[in-house]
Amino acid sequence: MIKFFVTLFYSGLSPKASGTIGSIAAIPIAILLLYFIPIETFWLLIFLVFIAGAKAADIYMRKTAREDPKEVVIDELVGMWIAIAILPDFFNPIQIALAFIFFRVFDIKKPSVIGKIDAKLKNGYGVMLDDVLAGFFGGLAAALCVKIYELGGSLWN
Repeated sequence: MIKFFVTLFYSGLSPKASGTIGSIAAIPIAILLLYFIPIETFWLLIFLVFIAGAKAADIYMRKTAREDPKEVVIDELVGMWIAIAILPDFFNPIQIALAFIFFRVFDIKKPSVIGKIDAKLKNGYGVMLDDVLAGFFGGLAAALCVKIYELGGSLWN
């Protein structure tokens, strides 16, 4: 059951780009949830999945005796959900695509504090926190692009 959870329904078992596949798997789940629950409840759910994911990742890492196994993608779900939750319109496919791209860039490149957390914390919280920050910065970058585009549109019309 732990493996099913941390691999996000086994999407993390993809032989290539497991983090990207996990991020893609997180999108329809987020959209479906946001259709039925208010954004405040979604933020609470993000927090709860973060806590459960950190504990489950710890257990899984102990069982496999590996540090941050690539198949663990519950962190991608949390990061992607944060990026989507920050968007001005989380049902807009272009905004979701922007959030996905920025989240993946921040998650892969791990600039600044994201990389420091990834390097220092070698437990379930470390696995989760770098993606939380990547999601936060990815969502902000996507939202900023949307706002700049909207501002540009009103300036040129």
